This record gives sequence, structure tokens and C-alpha cells, in this order.
Amino acid sequence: MGLAMKQIREGVSVIDAQLSTGYESGSGFRDAFSRIMGAAPSKSKGCQFLKAAWIDTPLGPMIAVADDEALYLLEFVDRRGLEKEIERLRKRTKLPIIPGMAKPIEQIQKELSAYFSGKLRAFTTPLFLIGSPFQKRVWEELQKIPFGETRSYKELAVAIGKGSAVRAVASANGANQFAIVIPCHRVINTNGELGGYGGGLKRKEWLIAHEKR
Repeated sequence: MGLAMKQIREGVSVIDAQLSTGYESGSGFRDAFSRIMGAAPSKSKGCQFLKAAWIDTPLGPMIAVADDEALYLLEFVDRRGLEKEIERLRKRTKLPIIPGMAKPIEQIQKELSAYFSGKLRAFTTPLFLIGSPFQKRVWEELQKIPFGETRSYKELAVAIGKGSAVRAVASANGANQFAIVIPCHRVINTNGELGGYGGGLKRKEWLIAHEKR
């Protein structure tokens, strides 16, 4: 569907885009297109949209979603629940997502390369945060954890003035839309165990060790 929308925006007729994506039924194509992309094919030429691109990293491929101003999502492609996360993003922004490159994606691609090579400690790519005030407060505090250090979920809760809300803090931590950039991997259990991580514990362990080095 993303490729179909890209074709339509480039001037390909709806019927040709439909056939190139394997749909013999026009109504089936329109229904699928509208459900996934958030706009009917005939209305897609002039609408705003988000762009999604694949980024290869030493820990596996990531998907980045952005408009021309900011990054909306950065996740490992095999993260649990990624499909639902993308669907929530599309519904909240009311924007379709198509394959393509945008300036924030180009910027985060360069910054990730520098991060993995040990040359970058702080990211500057602009982020578009979608969440509750509580979640945004947690994400703001996450970005204050120094490079190469870790904090417990309890310490994070105390830092935002919600010392008894450890579970809520952990939930907000897990709802982070920007893997690595907003460093939820730096939060561990009070007993020193790694705790959870949407991208997998092996990646969390690697990231913590990489930053400590």
C-alpha cells in the first residue's frame, strides 16, 4: 500500500497502481488502501504524509518514520508489537505513511552510524513526541541519564517526583517511540538485573556495554 501511494503521488493512475500491487478488485484495493494508509487512493495526491525508511545497524535493521521537520518513530523492525505501534502513530497523526526519505531520517542515519562507531554520545535529530504529559515527563528524564550510566526504574520514578509510581514509569519507558535516541535501555531493575526491553535483552545488554566502553 505504501508503494501504491508513492506511485499515485508520482502520477501513476489508480488502476495501474492497483494492478501493480496485485489487486484485481478495485473495491478491495480501495478498502485495503483506506484502512492501511488512512486515505482513499483518489484523495492521496494532495494529502500530507509521513515517510518511512529502513536503516541498517550493527544490531539489526531499524525503521524510521518522519515528516520534513521531525522524527516520529525509530524502532528495530523485529520489536514486539511494532505493527500496532505504527498503526497507533498513523491514527494519532491522521497521516498516511509511505516509503521514502526525509531530512530527519537522513540525519538520524548519520547519527546512528556515529553512535555505533563510538563517536557520538548525544543525538540532535528533532523528535515529535506523541504521548501523555506523564509519558513525556518520563521520556524527558530518560534523556538526562548520562551516557555510559544506568538508573533503576525506582530512581527514575523518584527523579520525576513520583516515587510510588514505579510501574507507571516502567510502562511509560516501554512506550518510548525512539529506540536508542531516548535511552530507555539505560533503565534497569533495582537489583541490577536488566529488566525488560522492547528490542530484546541481548540488544539492551550490548547497548549498555557499548556505552560503558
